[in-house]
Amino acid sequence: MTVEKAIYLKPKKEVSILRRHPWVFSGAIRAIEGAVQAGDLVAVHANKGRLLGYGHYSPGASIAVRMLTFNDEEIIDQDWWNSKVRSAVDMRKQLGLMGVAGNSICRLIHAEGDGASGLIVDYYDRVAVIQTHSAGMREALDSIQEALIHSLGSELVGIYNKSAKLLRKLKIAAEDGWIYGAAPDDWKPLEYGGAFEIDILLGQKTGFFVDQRENRALLGRLSKGKSVLNVFSYTGGFSVAALLGGATKVDSLDSSSRALELAQINAEANGFGKDAHGCIEADAMEYLKSGVTGYDIVVLDPPAFAKSVSARHKAVQGYKRINSRALESMKPGSLLFTFSCSQAVDDRLFTHTVISAAIQAEREVQILHRLHQPPDHPVSAFHPEGSYLKGLVIRVN
Repeated sequence: MTVEKAIYLKPKKEVSILRRHPWVFSGAIRAIEGAVQAGDLVAVHANKGRLLGYGHYSPGASIAVRMLTFNDEEIIDQDWWNSKVRSAVDMRKQLGLMGVAGNSICRLIHAEGDGASGLIVDYYDRVAVIQTHSAGMREALDSIQEALIHSLGSELVGIYNKSAKLLRKLKIAAEDGWIYGAAPDDWKPLEYGGAFEIDILLGQKTGFFVDQRENRALLGRLSKGKSVLNVFSYTGGFSVAALLGGATKVDSLDSSSRALELAQINAEANGFGKDAHGCIEADAMEYLKSGVTGYDIVVLDPPAFAKSVSARHKAVQGYKRINSRALESMKPGSLLFTFSCSQAVDDRLFTHTVISAAIQAEREVQILHRLHQPPDHPVSAFHPEGSYLKGLVIRVN
């Protein structure tokens, strides 16, 4: 395949690409050659013409090109896609997240972490859910579908494309829907033996927060004989993990009645009725004002407070307020699981923010665990921005 469309970078702007960073920002482009359209595959050249690699072009976006290959590796055809997906599948199987009893939920393609900037694919028991975050990945959808079918074989019976909301932000017309098969009648996604009802069509992201799997497992190991409050519970992932770990009582708190409905369904699917699992529909901050003295463990897993660096200060204040509010009334010896999924807030800043919250709440605390995203959400060594999830387990004294 010959790529006739090209961009040329300004002097010295090739340094990051030579280091295999996958983003070319719009301000780095000196010239464009050919009638380049959104989603086109373009050759990327240094200022004096050296070929740096190939990527998807996005006019008008801050990230103008998302690199797929580097140097002269030009052929991005179906074989290239098959190899890319096959490598991702093999890694997840190596991790014990596919093809083993008790685990059928994982992230299958993690954008830059798997060398596919702009593409997310989550796997739920023979069903793949795709989210394309760029025009280029939208144009490559047929190739992605074929690669998934080729690489997964009988382990795949349905593919759902859930990209419409993302693409409409890019002014690209799109609709969600099944593009291959459908969920099987005996569909039962499992995470470490726990069963979950995944709302692919209406749920957030691809329907489930896959990235908290290992942190949920840790909560389960620490929950035996404990009472747990899961704040921002969504559909109850942490709640089910705590119940399976032997918690005596778990309450899920969320402002969404639909999310709480699914949380209760998930609890009951794992054998826990309303005596063991309760639902609280409320605003998190307002509820925490009433105190949480009745719980041995509190989980704070809020949505991203900062979508960009410009919103970082406001996000930090939000994290400080909610952690301080929880810490104020937690009983001595209790544990706080607290998280941030804001990429703009790094580990160090988040830790300092939580420590500031403890100082404000006038509580002595110990950091027991530092938590991160799991290995099926890999971080490219050349793209440290891919590390977005961070958390702490704190003992309150």
